[in-house]
Amino acid sequence: MAIIGYARVSTIDQDLTLQKNALKKAGCRKIFSEKQSATKTEGRKELGACLDYLREGDTLIVTRIDRLSRSLRDLQNLVHDLNKSGIYIKTIEQPIDTSNAAGKAFFDMLGVFAEFETNLRRERQLEGVAKAKKDGKYKGRQPTARAKSYEVISLIKDGLTRDAVSKKLDIGIASVYRILKEYQENNPDSPLPGSRSKIKIATLEVSLYIENNSKFVRGKKKAREDIEYEWSRYYQMRKLHSDGQDYLLKVTYETAEELGML
Repeated sequence: MAIIGYARVSTIDQDLTLQKNALKKAGCRKIFSEKQSATKTEGRKELGACLDYLREGDTLIVTRIDRLSRSLRDLQNLVHDLNKSGIYIKTIEQPIDTSNAAGKAFFDMLGVFAEFETNLRRERQLEGVAKAKKDGKYKGRQPTARAKSYEVISLIKDGLTRDAVSKKLDIGIASVYRILKEYQENNPDSPLPGSRSKIKIATLEVSLYIENNSKFVRGKKKAREDIEYEWSRYYQMRKLHSDGQDYLLKVTYETAEELGML
């Protein structure tokens, strides 16, 4: 069970020394490092070598979670794959540790934030879509995950796992759970498709801090309202204080493994 470190900066002008020193202090016996943007995980040779090196039971340590990726969708997929392989992730500057229930629950939120990120990107594309329609160049949207609801339910009834359905239909695992949740709400007398164990509920206390570092980004209030809306779509959510940053979320799951994959 090795402790492996990964350090990254975005440009060749930046220094990796501080990250490497922090990783050594955290007990990393081997450190992979590179100077490359983290917009996507693809094309990052040292990250690929690091992932190939890791084995079941190992722990991957980074100083901050964005050292792995700045794309929420890529980060969600990376964490999911490591979780399936029995590899843990810890961060030095943030309270993240997937070897315990709280850490796994944290990554349960990644799917929600990934969709939130997608929705923001979609907003920015609306003007371009409108112009394309006006010019007669718009070819239409690709089918959304919701349009695949029937396929999701059918595959679950056929015995496929939620993870397998997500990969087969090329949709996010959070979308699979949302579709199953809606099915259950519309069919309260029917068991959840594919269920083989009792549904459990994890109660999480979450703090949400929003920073606005760019004049081009919309206000904090709007961002918080959008995130609260996305949370409420998937979980039972209660704000602990009307003007505070702390929330109570209730997450449904069947097994500890699924809690880590949500």
